[in-house]
Amino acid sequence: MSIVTLLPFIVLIGAMFLMTRSAKKKQQAAAQMRNEMQAGTGVRTIGGMYATVKEIHEDTVLLEVAPGVHAIYAKNAIGAVLADEEYNRILDGADPIHGDEPIVPDDASSLTGTAAAEATEKGDKGDKIDLGKAETPADAAAADKPAAEAGETKAAGDAKDTVKTDADTAKDDKKSGDDEAK
Repeated sequence: MSIVTLLPFIVLIGAMFLMTRSAKKKQQAAAQMRNEMQAGTGVRTIGGMYATVKEIHEDTVLLEVAPGVHAIYAKNAIGAVLADEEYNRILDGADPIHGDEPIVPDDASSLTGTAAAEATEKGDKGDKIDLGKAETPADAAAADKPAAEAGETKAAGDAKDTVKTDADTAKDDKKSGDDEAK
């Protein structure tokens, strides 16, 4: 067999090795985090519940989920051990605003700048788009038609009215037929 034939298999085996290696590293890091857990630390379960560790056993952990409410969880159910600052911030519901980060407003009015605000106050249209119906060249040509063509247009309009009348009559007949069937 040539090396060209074996190359895809070698690449596949290498990729599988790298994937399993990274998964093993993640599992080891999670196990180490759970083993370093101490009583009194804040944790987040894999279900998203925040609690304080009260007791640690071999495979289980006693968590205080609310004052005076204790629950026993498997160690594997602990998703993260939180730093004291982060745990207290989450429990207090405080969302710290950092002074160095820009504050994004709820609407875009402050992002348009002062020129747009001044133009609005002055009533200046500036770069605004008029969304009203503008007269098209076809409309202008229709206004310039001679009276003879206008007569033809009137005849076409009468034909449309006749068709509409016939449709209304058929509708009324259908309704009256439904009334007779009852």
